[in-house]
Amino acid sequence: MLYDCAIIGGGPAGLNAALVLGRARRNVIVYDSNKPRNAVTHESHGFLTRDGVKPAEFRRIAQSEIVRYPSVHMQQAEVNVINRTYTGFEVITAQGERVEARKIILATGLKEVFPEIRGLSHFYGKSLFNCPYCDGWELRDKPLIIVAEGPHLFHGSKLISNWSRDLIICTNGHRSLTPEQIGLLEHKGMRVMQQPITSFEGKDGQLEHVVFADGTRVRREGGFVTPKWVHAAPFGERLGCFTNDMGGIVTDGFGRTNVKDVYAAGDASVVAPSQLIIAAAEGSRAAIGLNGDLTEEMFMQW
Repeated sequence: MLYDCAIIGGGPAGLNAALVLGRARRNVIVYDSNKPRNAVTHESHGFLTRDGVKPAEFRRIAQSEIVRYPSVHMQQAEVNVINRTYTGFEVITAQGERVEARKIILATGLKEVFPEIRGLSHFYGKSLFNCPYCDGWELRDKPLIIVAEGPHLFHGSKLISNWSRDLIICTNGHRSLTPEQIGLLEHKGMRVMQQPITSFEGKDGQLEHVVFADGTRVRREGGFVTPKWVHAAPFGERLGCFTNDMGGIVTDGFGRTNVKDVYAAGDASVVAPSQLIIAAAEGSRAAIGLNGDLTEEMFMQW
């Protein structure tokens, strides 16, 4: 069987793309490796009618809605290879299964690479997060720590001050802030600490103390740690898709990449801000673009 589209990734972008294409009566296969980036997250926020939903519950609801459309096929498998063929693409899974599709939507998302700080994984998703729009409300007015090793620390610190003014800003030993930026942050009542962090301490996922390399130990109840983002799968690069300065796949207004018949949606193309509702909208947009292209191609055939 030749599918109209193979969607690589079963997160909000891939699932919403499948929903739109299913309603457009397109034959679609969705590959989901069942390794969601937000698996450690207890709740997802900022999605109207689903504010506070557990990620697993969101996926369950989405999949139950998609199976109403008989032309959409869900496949729990990890894709290893995507090859260009005469008819479109060949998709090969880790189990060696092969299917052919006219077009591809890359919705594999991103994975986080965090600073190597002892104890971080115990608190991430419980009292340490990366997105203030997703979790800032739950940490409002608490004594927080902000950790970032790159150039976005200054802007992130200003932004997070909307939720709490009791902030310690940490560069973890990197030169992430200029003297002028440090002066402004301290003038606004924030404390800047540039020494490396040794560990996070607490129990049951609740942060209690942050320990620095010089022995300083400060009490904090939560915070935000900015990771580096890398693509969860290398297909965009292998297919020749252009990327932007943040590593996201460059697309037009309907998810089209520079590679014919390859579309991208969700975190794979947007990178930031990484939110459920934005990823889902990206999936819808790419599906509409893809369906429109398929329609135009059909009318070009005489």
